[in-house]
Amino acid sequence: MKRAEASRAPLFLPCAAGVEPLLAAECSALLGSGIHVEPVRGGVVVQGDAVAAMRLNLHSRLAQRVLWPLADGPYRDENDLYELARRVAWDDWITPDDTFRIDTSAQRSPLRSLNFATLRVKDALCDAQRDAHGARPSVDTRAPTLPLTLHLSAEHAFLYADTSGEALFKRGWRDERSGGQKGEAPLKETLAAAMLAAAGWQGRAEDGPLFDPCCGAGTIAIEAAQIACGIAPGLRRRFAFEAMRPFRTHQALWQRIKTEARGLQRAPAVPIFAGDVSFRMTDFATRNAERAGVKAAIEFKTADALQRPPPAERGVLMLNPPYGERIEPKGSRGGERIDPKGSRGGERFEPGESHAGERSAANGSRGSAAMTPEGRGSREGFEGGGSAEDFFRRLAAHWKQQYAGWTAFVLSPDMKLPQALRLKESQRTPMWNGPIECRLFRFDLVAGSARTPKAAPDATAE
Repeated sequence: MKRAEASRAPLFLPCAAGVEPLLAAECSALLGSGIHVEPVRGGVVVQGDAVAAMRLNLHSRLAQRVLWPLADGPYRDENDLYELARRVAWDDWITPDDTFRIDTSAQRSPLRSLNFATLRVKDALCDAQRDAHGARPSVDTRAPTLPLTLHLSAEHAFLYADTSGEALFKRGWRDERSGGQKGEAPLKETLAAAMLAAAGWQGRAEDGPLFDPCCGAGTIAIEAAQIACGIAPGLRRRFAFEAMRPFRTHQALWQRIKTEARGLQRAPAVPIFAGDVSFRMTDFATRNAERAGVKAAIEFKTADALQRPPPAERGVLMLNPPYGERIEPKGSRGGERIDPKGSRGGERFEPGESHAGERSAANGSRGSAAMTPEGRGSREGFEGGGSAEDFFRRLAAHWKQQYAGWTAFVLSPDMKLPQALRLKESQRTPMWNGPIECRLFRFDLVAGSARTPKAAPDATAE
């Protein structure tokens, strides 16, 4: 077991597949060149201490969680998992008065029941506490003192303390209980940040204005505005480590780290524009921006993406195209969004693997059950009139006529999007929206068509 109080440990920061090099660069920038950072499949390993874990939770825009390793080793059955968990020095992390939860994920595990695997790790923890203190801690599926993560590969088990608690894409401004708005199918903040990072947009004056003409709930624009304003993504939420035993001696330092982060906030160097054809979504986005502290940094406008003139002479278009109601003209209504093929999936946080498998949680925990991805799913068609092909054809024509000199980044699961837009992409970056494989296409816009027109057939040919 690696103690968090004084020693370094190989922290694991899971991320969406394809984001690993971007996350590695972010970690190096946050922690300095003296910290070893290694991208691996499905995430990044950082040799860090408790202070590094706190800084990464507060500042990382791309990581899904910050996991502290407790134990790992080969396994063949559930009894091996019990023995693995018994090796952990649980008194460093938990007392009988505390609570815990175990979230389990697996990839190609030979075990038939993840619930039973989770139960055996829970038994090991409780037996160790009962042997030492005559009492055991309780399970709390909502707000445990110690959230634990168990990942099972085909032959190896990894047990972590989850220092984040809730996933890091939850920035704290979308909580509907506090008035935040989720909209119908929000893009995760971590994916929006990955899009911006892949585009090289950092909110500097040389990066130019940013414009999302199909903003939905405003995730891309809000993420961009927080970057431009120097607002740390975790300032508006709490983290599990704040209640963990090894971190309790660091509370004064944690307050100083947050104070330092607030001191880095600044006025934006570039304007950010956003809009949507739906009045309701524009209103959602505006209220979300207000909760995120960046309403003044974003100019929202309800407008049709197919008609809106450019808000600046040059800039960056960044969008995750919607479908259905939100691209129909005002007054018409499309159908509800449907996840293609009923696909289901959760977050990835498995070392050495890129796709999570089945998930389970201790004592019926809701925590790791697979969920419908927070993305827009398929762009196969448009209800309420119009088609995807027609929308993209008209969008490309509008861009060619009015947005020459702009650079457009479009996230889509459709690998043939450039053909639909009749534009030649200059770059395509693989990304995953939940379990859906996508590409972030870059288009350098010029006036007129970027494709060479086909030669007209010879009228004299027989």
